[in-house]
This record gives sequence, C-alpha cells and structure tokens, in this order.
Amino acid sequence: MQLSGNTILITGGASGIGLALAERFLQAGSEVIVCGRRENKLREAKQKLPKLHTHLCDVATAEQRLALRDWVQTNFPALNVLINNAGIQRRISLTQPEHWETTREELAINLEAPIHLTTLLLPHLLQRENAALINVTSGLAFSPLAGVPVYSATKAALHSFTLSLRHQLRDCGVQVIEIIPPAVDTDLGGPGLHTFGAPVATFTDAIMAQLAEGSVEATFGMSAKASSASQAELKAIFRAMNPA
Repeated sequence: MQLSGNTILITGGASGIGLALAERFLQAGSEVIVCGRRENKLREAKQKLPKLHTHLCDVATAEQRLALRDWVQTNFPALNVLINNAGIQRRISLTQPEHWETTREELAINLEAPIHLTTLLLPHLLQRENAALINVTSGLAFSPLAGVPVYSATKAALHSFTLSLRHQLRDCGVQVIEIIPPAVDTDLGGPGLHTFGAPVATFTDAIMAQLAEGSVEATFGMSAKASSASQAELKAIFRAMNPA
C-alpha cells in the first residue's frame, strides 16, 4: 500500500490503534480525517496532532453514517482510503439477563458500521487512484475469547466479509486490506483491561511496515499465529485462552 499522498478516513480514530495509525499516516505524508463520538477525545487528538482533521460522528446509527458519507465526500473529495477501525468490546455472561440495546450497539459499531460505510463509500473509492479499504478485525476472529462473545463474533464476521470483499473487488483497482491485532494495550473494553497487550507504538510500527511491503493481511504476535493456524491448533489456542 502507498503510505504517502493519500486522503484517509479512520473511524474510531481519536484514541488507541486508530489514533496511532493516524499519526503514522500523517508522518508518511497523507492527509487524515478521524471521526469519533466523544468530542473530548477528538479535541485531545487534534491537540496532539494539529494537522489532523476531526469529525464528530456516532457510526452506531445509519443516519450518522449517511451524514458522514455526505460530509467527507463534500469536504474531502480526494478521499481514497477508508479504515474501518471503530469498535467496542464488552465482557458479558450469556447466562445473565442482557439489555438488547446494549448488545445491538456492539453489533452495530463492530459489524454493521464497517459493512454499511464500505457500501456507502465504495462508489467514490472506485473513482480514485491508489484506493484502499482497510478493516481492523482481531485475532479473536479465529479463536474467540468466551468472555467477550459478541465482540469475538463480530470480528469473525468482519474477517469473513473482508475475504468476500477482496474477492469481489479483485479486478476493480481497490485494494482490500485486513489489519488483525492481537491484544494491544489500549482502553478497549475499559481502562487498564489490556495492559498485558502489545504496546500500541510497537504494534502500529509493525503494521505500517507490512502495509508498506504490500501485505493484505497485517498481523502481529498471537494474531499472526492464529490467522495461519490449523483447526487443531485453533482448538488448542481456544482451550488455552478459555480454561475450564
């Protein structure tokens, strides 16, 4: 993937992996827009990266996704890269009562939003040079963590969608890339829950190097192992991650 000269939209880009990617692409010479639903985080991101463009948007709703499509195409007609990065993770017990709207929000942000934004922006991207669609999935797409069942399921579905999308666009000039993180030290799921994970900077530098080399599946650490594992190996990984 070409790292410079792009105009890139990153969802959920005000913190964590999204912000780290934004910083690296800015350094490489691309124009970057991030959207998020927390105004204070967008403001902090802009203070850290003055060249960053920010936009308040909750991708959990179809109406705001449509508005985002219209806004970005009007204000950044050179847009040629979409990075579907926004995601939330909840630890839940399926044996306990669950408020469906909470689950629906996780499904909407993690799966509905990237599929919808892809279909909304694809006609625009098909007209751009060096276009790319990048979906951020997870190593849990291959072997789920039982304590985050909805998150794991959405990432497995997004991985499947990405494979189909890449096949359908194979002759269309739009590169389809999957970034597959392992556990990374971000606030995903809540502050302090992933301190055992890979440092954000280390992970992001490795991903950027793979993108520069032309990889369409960028992995790191355990996600590299899981994404290429046999069924027997995946079962062993699942047992290790989810002890009885």
